[in-house]
Amino acid sequence: MNFATLDLNLLRVLDAILAAGSTTKAGERLGVSQSAVSNALNRLRHALGDDLFVRRGNQLVPTDFAVSIKDGLREELNRLESLLSRNDHFDPRQASETFKIAASDFFAELLMPGLGGVLNRKAPKMVAQLVDLVPENYVESLERYHADLALIPDTDSPDWISREVLFRSSFMVVGRVDNPFLAQIEDGTELPMETFCALSHVLFSPEGKLAAMGDAALAKVGRKRHVAMTLPVFSGVCRVVSASDLVALVPSQLARKFAPEFGLKVLAPPFEIEPVNIIAIWHRRSDANPMAKWMRQQVFDLLKPLENR
Repeated sequence: MNFATLDLNLLRVLDAILAAGSTTKAGERLGVSQSAVSNALNRLRHALGDDLFVRRGNQLVPTDFAVSIKDGLREELNRLESLLSRNDHFDPRQASETFKIAASDFFAELLMPGLGGVLNRKAPKMVAQLVDLVPENYVESLERYHADLALIPDTDSPDWISREVLFRSSFMVVGRVDNPFLAQIEDGTELPMETFCALSHVLFSPEGKLAAMGDAALAKVGRKRHVAMTLPVFSGVCRVVSASDLVALVPSQLARKFAPEFGLKVLAPPFEIEPVNIIAIWHRRSDANPMAKWMRQQVFDLLKPLENR
Protein backbone atom coordinates (compact mmCIF):
# COMPACT_ATOMS: atom_id res chain seq x y z
CA MET A 1 0.00 0.00 0.00
CA ASN A 2 1.24 3.48 -0.89
CA PHE A 3 -0.04 5.67 1.95
CA ALA A 4 1.08 8.85 0.21
CA THR A 5 -1.48 8.28 -2.55
CA LEU A 6 -4.29 6.86 -0.37
CA ASP A 7 -7.50 8.91 -0.39
CA LEU A 8 -8.17 9.35 3.35
CA ASN A 9 -11.89 9.81 2.65
CA LEU A 10 -11.96 6.10 1.91
CA LEU A 11 -11.12 5.40 5.55
CA ARG A 12 -14.29 7.22 6.64
CA VAL A 13 -16.22 4.92 4.32
CA LEU A 14 -14.55 1.84 5.81
CA ASP A 15 -15.33 3.05 9.34
CA ALA A 16 -18.98 3.63 8.39
CA ILE A 17 -19.36 0.14 6.86
CA LEU A 18 -17.75 -1.46 9.91
CA ALA A 19 -20.19 0.41 12.16
CA ALA A 20 -23.31 -0.04 10.04
CA GLY A 21 -22.78 -3.54 8.66
CA SER A 22 -23.97 -2.69 5.14
CA THR A 23 -23.11 -0.38 2.26
CA THR A 24 -26.65 0.99 2.18
CA LYS A 25 -26.67 2.00 5.86
CA ALA A 26 -23.12 3.32 5.57
CA GLY A 27 -24.26 5.53 2.69
CA GLU A 28 -27.10 6.87 4.83
CA ARG A 29 -24.63 7.72 7.60
CA LEU A 30 -22.32 9.51 5.17
CA GLY A 31 -25.01 11.15 3.07
CA VAL A 32 -23.94 9.42 -0.16
CA SER A 33 -25.44 6.74 -2.41
CA GLN A 34 -24.99 3.01 -1.94
CA SER A 35 -23.16 2.82 -5.26
CA ALA A 36 -20.68 5.49 -4.13
CA VAL A 37 -19.96 3.44 -0.99
CA SER A 38 -19.49 0.28 -3.10
CA ASN A 39 -17.10 2.09 -5.42
CA ALA A 40 -15.11 3.40 -2.44
CA LEU A 41 -14.99 -0.13 -0.97
CA ASN A 42 -13.60 -1.52 -4.22
CA ARG A 43 -10.89 1.14 -4.25
CA LEU A 44 -10.01 0.32 -0.64
CA ARG A 45 -9.78 -3.40 -1.41
CA HIS A 46 -7.29 -2.64 -4.15
CA ALA A 47 -5.30 -0.17 -2.04
CA LEU A 48 -5.11 -2.37 1.06
CA GLY A 49 -4.76 -5.74 -0.67
CA ASP A 50 -7.61 -7.31 1.30
CA ASP A 51 -11.26 -8.11 0.57
CA LEU A 52 -12.24 -6.30 3.82
CA PHE A 53 -15.75 -7.82 3.69
CA VAL A 54 -17.24 -11.05 2.40
CA ARG A 55 -20.92 -11.57 1.76
CA ARG A 56 -22.88 -14.11 3.81
CA GLY A 57 -26.47 -14.05 2.58
CA ASN A 58 -27.62 -10.45 2.99
CA GLN A 59 -24.85 -9.60 5.43
CA LEU A 60 -21.39 -8.16 4.95
CA VAL A 61 -18.95 -9.97 7.25
CA PRO A 62 -15.62 -8.20 7.92
CA THR A 63 -12.42 -10.11 7.23
CA ASP A 64 -9.92 -10.76 9.99
CA PHE A 65 -7.86 -7.81 8.76
CA ALA A 66 -10.86 -5.47 8.83
CA VAL A 67 -11.73 -6.59 12.37
CA SER A 68 -8.13 -6.07 13.49
CA ILE A 69 -8.07 -2.42 12.41
CA LYS A 70 -11.65 -1.47 13.40
CA ASP A 71 -10.95 0.03 16.84
CA GLY A 72 -7.69 1.64 15.84
CA LEU A 73 -9.29 3.21 12.78
CA ARG A 74 -12.12 4.71 14.84
CA GLU A 75 -9.63 6.06 17.39
CA GLU A 76 -7.47 7.68 14.71
CA LEU A 77 -10.47 9.27 13.00
CA ASN A 78 -11.61 10.63 16.37
CA ARG A 79 -8.11 11.97 16.99
CA LEU A 80 -8.07 13.67 13.58
CA GLU A 81 -11.50 15.19 14.17
CA SER A 82 -10.38 16.49 17.56
CA LEU A 83 -7.19 17.91 16.07
CA LEU A 84 -9.04 19.80 13.35
CA SER A 85 -11.67 21.20 15.72
CA ARG A 86 -9.18 22.30 18.38
CA ASN A 87 -9.43 25.97 17.44
CA ASP A 88 -13.18 26.10 16.94
CA HIS A 89 -14.76 29.07 18.67
CA PHE A 90 -17.42 28.23 21.23
CA ASP A 91 -20.04 30.75 22.23
CA PRO A 92 -22.22 29.33 25.05
CA ARG A 93 -24.86 32.00 24.47
CA GLN A 94 -25.48 30.67 20.96
CA ALA A 95 -24.73 26.96 21.52
CA SER A 96 -27.65 24.55 21.15
CA GLU A 97 -25.92 21.18 21.65
CA THR A 98 -26.93 18.44 24.07
CA PHE A 99 -24.55 17.29 26.82
CA LYS A 100 -25.28 13.92 28.42
CA ILE A 101 -24.08 13.04 31.94
CA ALA A 102 -24.20 9.49 33.33
CA ALA A 103 -24.43 9.46 37.12
CA SER A 104 -26.45 8.29 40.13
CA ASP A 105 -29.37 10.30 41.47
CA PHE A 106 -26.94 11.79 44.04
CA PHE A 107 -26.14 14.21 41.22
CA ALA A 108 -29.78 14.86 40.44
CA GLU A 109 -29.85 16.52 43.86
CA LEU A 110 -26.36 18.05 44.15
CA LEU A 111 -25.43 18.93 40.57
CA MET A 112 -28.42 19.36 38.29
CA PRO A 113 -30.18 22.23 40.13
CA GLY A 114 -27.00 24.28 40.09
CA LEU A 115 -26.21 23.29 36.51
CA GLY A 116 -29.71 24.32 35.49
CA GLY A 117 -29.06 27.79 36.87
CA VAL A 118 -25.70 28.02 35.08
CA LEU A 119 -27.16 27.02 31.73
CA ASN A 120 -30.11 29.37 32.14
CA ARG A 121 -27.71 32.28 32.67
CA LYS A 122 -24.84 31.39 30.34
CA ALA A 123 -26.09 28.91 27.71
CA PRO A 124 -29.89 29.14 27.48
CA LYS A 125 -30.17 27.06 24.30
CA MET A 126 -28.15 24.09 25.51
CA VAL A 127 -29.67 20.85 26.83
CA ALA A 128 -28.24 18.83 29.74
CA GLN A 129 -29.35 15.22 30.21
CA LEU A 130 -28.77 13.08 33.29
CA VAL A 131 -28.93 9.33 32.66
CA ASP A 132 -28.25 6.40 34.97
CA LEU A 133 -24.99 4.50 35.08
CA VAL A 134 -24.55 1.06 33.53
CA PRO A 135 -24.78 -1.38 36.47
CA GLU A 136 -21.56 -3.14 37.43
CA ASN A 137 -19.54 -1.31 34.74
CA TYR A 138 -19.69 2.45 35.19
CA VAL A 139 -17.03 3.17 32.54
CA GLU A 140 -19.22 1.41 29.96
CA SER A 141 -21.81 4.18 30.49
CA LEU A 142 -19.79 6.41 28.16
CA GLU A 143 -20.13 3.97 25.28
CA ARG A 144 -23.51 2.35 25.87
CA TYR A 145 -25.37 5.57 26.67
CA HIS A 146 -23.22 7.80 24.42
CA ALA A 147 -22.57 9.94 27.49
CA ASP A 148 -20.26 12.94 27.30
CA LEU A 149 -19.30 12.60 30.97
CA ALA A 150 -19.71 10.03 33.73
CA LEU A 151 -19.49 10.78 37.47
CA ILE A 152 -18.36 7.68 39.32
CA PRO A 153 -16.40 6.32 42.30
CA ASP A 154 -12.68 6.21 41.51
CA THR A 155 -11.72 3.05 39.65
CA ASP A 156 -9.17 1.72 37.20
CA SER A 157 -9.97 2.86 33.69
CA PRO A 158 -8.76 2.04 30.18
CA ASP A 159 -6.27 4.17 28.23
CA TRP A 160 -8.98 5.89 26.19
CA ILE A 161 -10.41 7.54 29.33
CA SER A 162 -9.58 11.01 30.63
CA ARG A 163 -10.36 11.83 34.26
CA GLU A 164 -10.69 14.61 36.83
CA VAL A 165 -10.77 14.12 40.61
CA LEU A 166 -13.78 15.97 42.07
CA PHE A 167 -14.37 15.35 45.79
CA ARG A 168 -14.41 12.77 48.58
CA SER A 169 -17.68 11.57 50.02
CA SER A 170 -17.88 10.15 53.53
CA PHE A 171 -20.98 8.51 55.04
CA MET A 172 -23.42 9.47 57.78
CA VAL A 173 -26.38 7.72 59.40
CA VAL A 174 -29.78 9.37 58.99
CA GLY A 175 -32.96 8.70 60.97
CA ARG A 176 -36.11 10.74 61.51
CA VAL A 177 -35.87 13.31 64.28
CA ASP A 178 -38.71 11.69 66.25
CA ASN A 179 -37.44 8.12 65.87
CA PRO A 180 -37.93 6.79 69.45
CA PHE A 181 -34.78 4.66 69.20
CA LEU A 182 -32.71 7.80 68.58
CA ALA A 183 -34.41 10.04 71.15
CA GLN A 184 -31.48 10.07 73.58
CA ILE A 185 -28.84 10.62 70.89
CA GLU A 186 -27.95 14.19 69.98
CA ASP A 187 -27.83 15.27 66.35
CA GLY A 188 -24.26 15.25 65.03
CA THR A 189 -22.94 12.74 67.58
CA GLU A 190 -21.93 9.11 67.04
CA LEU A 191 -24.64 6.46 66.91
CA PRO A 192 -23.78 3.61 69.33
CA MET A 193 -22.88 0.32 67.66
CA GLU A 194 -25.58 -1.65 69.49
CA THR A 195 -28.26 0.77 68.32
CA PHE A 196 -26.91 0.81 64.77
CA CYS A 197 -27.03 -2.99 64.53
CA ALA A 198 -30.39 -3.32 66.31
CA LEU A 199 -32.22 -0.98 63.92
CA SER A 200 -33.43 -2.01 60.46
CA HIS A 201 -31.86 -0.26 57.50
CA VAL A 202 -32.77 1.12 54.10
CA LEU A 203 -30.07 0.57 51.48
CA PHE A 204 -29.42 2.53 48.30
CA SER A 205 -28.88 -0.06 45.57
CA PRO A 206 -29.93 0.43 41.93
CA GLU A 207 -29.29 -3.29 41.38
CA GLY A 208 -31.27 -4.43 44.44
CA LYS A 209 -28.27 -5.77 46.34
CA LEU A 210 -28.69 -6.40 50.07
CA ALA A 211 -25.13 -5.44 51.04
CA ALA A 212 -22.81 -2.53 50.28
CA MET A 213 -19.69 -0.75 51.61
CA GLY A 214 -21.22 -0.31 55.06
CA ASP A 215 -21.72 -4.06 55.44
CA ALA A 216 -18.12 -4.78 54.42
CA ALA A 217 -16.92 -2.23 57.00
CA LEU A 218 -19.15 -3.79 59.67
CA ALA A 219 -17.83 -7.24 58.86
CA LYS A 220 -14.30 -6.03 59.61
CA VAL A 221 -15.34 -5.42 63.22
CA GLY A 222 -17.33 -8.65 63.42
CA ARG A 223 -20.83 -7.12 63.22
CA LYS A 224 -23.70 -7.08 60.76
CA ARG A 225 -26.98 -5.23 60.22
CA HIS A 226 -30.44 -6.06 58.94
CA VAL A 227 -31.35 -4.49 55.59
CA ALA A 228 -35.13 -4.28 55.46
CA MET A 229 -35.48 -2.45 52.15
CA THR A 230 -33.53 -1.36 49.08
CA LEU A 231 -34.28 1.53 46.76
CA PRO A 232 -32.60 2.70 43.53
CA VAL A 233 -32.62 6.41 44.43
CA PHE A 234 -31.21 8.29 47.43
CA SER A 235 -34.23 10.57 47.68
CA GLY A 236 -36.42 7.50 48.12
CA VAL A 237 -34.11 6.18 50.84
CA CYS A 238 -34.40 9.42 52.80
CA ARG A 239 -38.16 9.61 52.28
CA VAL A 240 -38.60 6.10 53.73
CA VAL A 241 -36.39 6.99 56.70
CA SER A 242 -38.43 10.14 57.34
CA ALA A 243 -41.64 8.12 57.54
CA SER A 244 -40.47 5.11 59.58
CA ASP A 245 -38.11 3.93 62.29
CA LEU A 246 -35.65 2.66 59.69
CA VAL A 247 -32.25 4.30 59.33
CA ALA A 248 -29.79 4.54 56.44
CA LEU A 249 -26.16 5.18 55.63
CA VAL A 250 -25.95 7.88 52.97
CA PRO A 251 -23.24 10.20 51.61
CA SER A 252 -22.58 13.05 54.02
CA GLN A 253 -23.37 15.74 51.43
CA LEU A 254 -26.82 14.26 50.83
CA ALA A 255 -27.45 13.74 54.53
CA ARG A 256 -26.92 17.43 55.23
CA LYS A 257 -28.97 18.51 52.22
CA PHE A 258 -31.96 16.27 53.01
CA ALA A 259 -31.94 16.69 56.82
CA PRO A 260 -34.00 19.92 56.93
CA GLU A 261 -36.28 18.89 54.05
CA PHE A 262 -37.15 15.45 55.43
CA GLY A 263 -36.79 16.13 59.16
CA LEU A 264 -33.77 13.90 59.66
CA LYS A 265 -31.23 13.52 62.42
CA VAL A 266 -27.67 13.14 61.10
CA LEU A 267 -25.31 10.91 63.10
CA ALA A 268 -21.79 9.60 62.69
CA PRO A 269 -21.50 5.82 62.10
CA PRO A 270 -19.91 3.84 64.97
CA PHE A 271 -17.24 2.31 62.73
CA GLU A 272 -14.82 3.49 60.08
CA ILE A 273 -15.97 3.61 56.46
CA GLU A 274 -13.42 4.65 53.88
CA PRO A 275 -14.58 7.80 52.04
CA VAL A 276 -15.30 7.38 48.35
CA ASN A 277 -13.31 9.44 45.86
CA ILE A 278 -15.65 10.72 43.16
CA ILE A 279 -14.17 11.37 39.73
CA ALA A 280 -15.36 12.56 36.34
CA ILE A 281 -14.44 10.49 33.28
CA TRP A 282 -14.89 11.12 29.58
CA HIS A 283 -13.65 9.79 26.26
CA ARG A 284 -10.29 11.25 25.28
CA ARG A 285 -11.65 12.02 21.84
CA SER A 286 -13.51 14.92 23.51
CA ASP A 287 -10.47 16.39 25.28
CA ALA A 288 -10.24 19.32 22.89
CA ASN A 289 -13.92 19.68 21.97
CA PRO A 290 -14.73 23.31 22.89
CA MET A 291 -18.33 22.67 23.93
CA ALA A 292 -17.44 19.58 25.96
CA LYS A 293 -14.55 21.40 27.66
CA TRP A 294 -16.83 24.28 28.62
CA MET A 295 -19.54 21.98 29.99
CA ARG A 296 -17.06 19.86 31.91
CA GLN A 297 -15.68 22.98 33.56
CA GLN A 298 -19.17 24.08 34.66
CA VAL A 299 -19.71 20.64 36.23
CA PHE A 300 -16.31 20.67 37.92
CA ASP A 301 -16.90 24.15 39.35
CA LEU A 302 -20.18 22.99 40.89
CA LEU A 303 -18.93 19.68 42.29
CA LYS A 304 -15.45 20.38 43.64
CA PRO A 305 -16.78 22.52 46.53
CA LEU A 306 -18.58 19.39 47.81
CA GLU A 307 -15.18 18.28 49.16
CA ASN A 308 -15.72 20.53 52.17
CA ARG A 309 -19.33 19.64 52.95
